[in-house]
Amino acid sequence: MAGKTVAVVGATGAVGTEMLRVLEKRDFPVARLRLYASECSRGRKLAFKGEEVPVEVLGEADFKGVDIALFSAGSGRSRQFAPRAVADGAVVVDNSSAFRMDPGVPLVIPEINPHAIGRHQGIIANPNCTTIVTLMAVWPLHRAGRVRRMITASYQATSGAGMRAMLELEEQTRAWAAGECLRVEQFPYQIAFNLIPHIGDFGPDGYTEEEMKMVNETRKIFEDEEIMISATTVRVPVLRAHSVAVWVDLERPLGVEEARKLLAEAPGVVVVDDPARRRYPMPLDASGRDEVLVGRIRKDLSSPAGLAMWVSGDQLLKGAALNAVQIAEHLL
Repeated sequence: MAGKTVAVVGATGAVGTEMLRVLEKRDFPVARLRLYASECSRGRKLAFKGEEVPVEVLGEADFKGVDIALFSAGSGRSRQFAPRAVADGAVVVDNSSAFRMDPGVPLVIPEINPHAIGRHQGIIANPNCTTIVTLMAVWPLHRAGRVRRMITASYQATSGAGMRAMLELEEQTRAWAAGECLRVEQFPYQIAFNLIPHIGDFGPDGYTEEEMKMVNETRKIFEDEEIMISATTVRVPVLRAHSVAVWVDLERPLGVEEARKLLAEAPGVVVVDDPARRRYPMPLDASGRDEVLVGRIRKDLSSPAGLAMWVSGDQLLKGAALNAVQIAEHLL
């Protein structure tokens, strides 16, 4: 397979560095690698396959000759620079929210809707990390029984807010143990030993931006505008990997064992479900894994056609970097 010129935009951030690891781990055919970041990263070099690759300043970016550009630099930067990359001949896989709901931009989880990739006009969007982790577990059930209604409560790690947010949790924990004042900068409140039911700005209906991503993105990925969805998102004092409590009502009811079998056979999903032995998904176990872990699979006592389950997944990997690289692999 001929090598490609690949660009990683936002290469020094939490998702960008994971993209480099995933490209190397999966032996993506990179003939030339170009790295872009902000002015503060000027002069830095990042390791890739035993070599040191210089980081270029995004504001001075020239994408000519780039085949695939993986963007992880935030929605503002994506809106500014992704069209430039496309104009220079690159296909952009964007991890931000900038283009997700654009009707002309495919929103893709390769295990679910790879057919959508072929409709791209230069940009393909990565869904929100929590949406990806959740739908990896919901899709096998939807395909078998069609989900009519879904309720989710997500417990999202600090890494979902970036590297500085992870450091703040560590610093607050150390300060608490030392009896010192806790500095609060990245979140509206102290995150150590606390839960914050607030991710993204609140809308007039009381739902946050993060919650509405689950609603709108699920409908677009499943190509089903009739699914009723309600979501609650909570930031938790966990460094890495998101967890989600999921309830689904199905058009065709599925038994627990049938659901478990469908999930066990689904690509990218690992069933961890043995209550008697206290085996269930946890963010500690999901961290660093490509697969999404699913367990606590049971009947929903409030609905005759309902199932409940618990999902954990590394939002920096399958929820971001890995999903983007998988899309790039399909482009090849």
